[in-house]
Amino acid sequence: MKPFLASVVEKAYLCNAKREYMATKRLKHRYTEAFGILVILLALARCAYDAKWNLPLVGKSEEKTEKPEPQKSLENAEESRALDNSESPESPESPESPENSENLNATEQPATPVVAAASHTRYVPDGGPYHRILSVSSYQECFPDSNDVQLESARRWGVTPVRDRADAELRKDELVFMAASPYYAVAPLHASIPYLVPRAAVLLHDIGQAFFDSLQVKGLPLHHFIVSSVLRSEADVLKLRRVNRNATEHSCHLYGTTFDINYNRYQSVEHPDRELVGGDRLKWVLSEVLDDMRRQGRCYVKYEVRQPCFHITVR
Repeated sequence: MKPFLASVVEKAYLCNAKREYMATKRLKHRYTEAFGILVILLALARCAYDAKWNLPLVGKSEEKTEKPEPQKSLENAEESRALDNSESPESPESPESPENSENLNATEQPATPVVAAASHTRYVPDGGPYHRILSVSSYQECFPDSNDVQLESARRWGVTPVRDRADAELRKDELVFMAASPYYAVAPLHASIPYLVPRAAVLLHDIGQAFFDSLQVKGLPLHHFIVSSVLRSEADVLKLRRVNRNATEHSCHLYGTTFDINYNRYQSVEHPDRELVGGDRLKWVLSEVLDDMRRQGRCYVKYEVRQPCFHITVR
């Protein structure tokens, strides 16, 4: 009796194990099908998104429009009129006759140029191909200015360090408000105050304007870069050092000459809640602008890795 019961239990166990294996196999198959469907849907959504916003391709200039066909007909008309004049010299054309006036109108009327309609998210320059995006050879090599180098310039052009926010409010004859500009956006400032010395504020304004100009001539939709840090009081530095051990006690931000620009986040002008250009193309354009400003001797720039930003001090 016992061997019989053992065989029955063993068969039941094997049947149960087989059912569980088949159920697991069917579940894995369903997960695979669902994943494939999701990939297809994402690909369709990406295609629809690109088609909707008509995003430009990097390094590819707009195709020049060919001359309209009416131009050829003008040349043929002029040649036929010249032949008629050579064959019948005794009957010159009178410009007062209605037939001749119609012919003159038909031949002298300039052809309407064919202009490609630009999408509302692109800002096409007046003629000429788009400029290529070149970026810089190396962020670390092109923006190597350390904190010691920038600190010397900050002490030269900056104010004496402010104690706290109340002290900053009393120093408005030395500082200017910088958080209202059409060329850049300012992130919520938790450890800094939206003030700079006038020299640094002009530099930030010029960087934003040059960034807009570069986006336009490269055929990219306009975006704001985001300023993440500006003037810091002594109380802000002390609070920041408690949570960030990389923060230095001798910060350039104490003097109102230094600001940080986040190189990973941007804000579309037309749609402030999103970014219309993918990849690092906006970062490349911004690096070109900063490299030009640095070569002109207007600023020092440090490429930060731990915190994704360009650390910039006016010169």
